[in-house]
Amino acid sequence: MRYVAAYLLAVLGGNDNPSAADIEKILGSVGIDVDKERLSKVISELKGKDINEVIAEGQQKLASVPSGGAVAAAGSSTGGGGDKEEAAEEKKEEKKEESEEESDDDMGFGLFD
Repeated sequence: MRYVAAYLLAVLGGNDNPSAADIEKILGSVGIDVDKERLSKVISELKGKDINEVIAEGQQKLASVPSGGAVAAAGSSTGGGGDKEEAAEEKKEEKKEESEEESDDDMGFGLFD
């Protein structure tokens, strides 16, 4: 993802066709080591393409991916059974939080020691 982000930064900076050296310079400025293989993959995939068209294609693909909102809505419309399930989930979460606190005590130190 960092290589794509650096590529986008270069394009936003006015370089319509950034090279590997351009991306390395951007990533190096924030102290990130570059994996040449991954960088070459990103460069080869995006070379010669209009970045705005690539983003538009990606948005169309993401529009068809379920984001989880439909699942939550379907669960809440099931009627009276949803309240029992929610209460059970809350109890599980509380138990999980308690067990995490206990594990900190077992290590011999706490947050404020």
